[in-house]
Amino acid sequence: MNYKKTDIDRYFKTPDPNLRCVLLFGSNEGMIADLIRQFVLSVTPDADDAFLVSTFEMSALEKDIGLLFGEYNAASLMGGRRVLVIKDVNNNLTKPLKELFDGTTSDTLLVMSSSSLNTKSSLVSFVKDAPFGALISCYDDRQEDISSYVKSFLASQNITIATDAFSLLCQRLSVDRKASAGELEKLITYIGSKKNITLDDVQKAVSDTSASTFEDVCYFIASGNAEGALKSYRFLLNEGEEPVQVLRQVTYHFMRLLECCGAIEKGATSDGAVAALRPPLMWFRKSDFVMQLKIWKKKAILDVLALLYKAEIDCKTTGYPAEEIASYTLMQISSAAKKLKLA
Repeated sequence: MNYKKTDIDRYFKTPDPNLRCVLLFGSNEGMIADLIRQFVLSVTPDADDAFLVSTFEMSALEKDIGLLFGEYNAASLMGGRRVLVIKDVNNNLTKPLKELFDGTTSDTLLVMSSSSLNTKSSLVSFVKDAPFGALISCYDDRQEDISSYVKSFLASQNITIATDAFSLLCQRLSVDRKASAGELEKLITYIGSKKNITLDDVQKAVSDTSASTFEDVCYFIASGNAEGALKSYRFLLNEGEEPVQVLRQVTYHFMRLLECCGAIEKGATSDGAVAALRPPLMWFRKSDFVMQLKIWKKKAILDVLALLYKAEIDCKTTGYPAEEIASYTLMQISSAAKKLKLA
């Protein structure tokens, strides 16, 4: 079955002995490595115990598939449940796996990983449909995933962190958990024997490895953060996004602000108007959005929308570089937001 975050958290809190097969797939190698270790530790207290944990590459099994059957059915010399980890699996394992689970009574936990499989792969379908299987997709972390990961990591180290430091740390970390783990380890090394992380610690020890999304651009602009907006905008262009698409996303953001303004005019509170938005905002965006509602009034929002519509038309008709037209327009809006905050 598909395992969501709540399912994963529930399993690690109370491991289900009926779970016999786990498949981790996707592009976030750091998340995959982290989850492999956690699943191993859910069975044995020592991830490096050679009696209880065996690890193979798929290439070794393709040369001798008998290794799969032998290792999975092997009993521990010291007693206890075993774990078999197979890395870089592919669809060549689907048929042998069906045969394995049709004819075994072993309670060994099989943990597989792959960065090449997708939702249409036969191995993915097999694990998804298996009542004893857990299918977990591992792609780029969203901001709330980063926050959760940081809290869990620091708790495991018995380290606390100041609120402002936590906010900056989450902003600087990457959507790739492997890169984030490296930065967190660097931060722990930097603070030494200290048990509380300050804003100064994060500023000095943690590099800004964060990627940017359309949403980042929208929130930076509407909040008056010109530097953040320009950085995120350039990142999106480097990733191959079109300037017009950025303008449309910002337009959508201000349309949602306008929708909330209309609800407030009819008597709703700011929190109530935001709560009624569909699709709903992610929890970590709500406070910023409510703040934006306080500085952006209806007329100012309508002026911004007119400016954005004009910029999109100019990108398509004037012959001037679309990147520059969009950049200039976004900086105008960001500058206006900054002035409104100071008013």
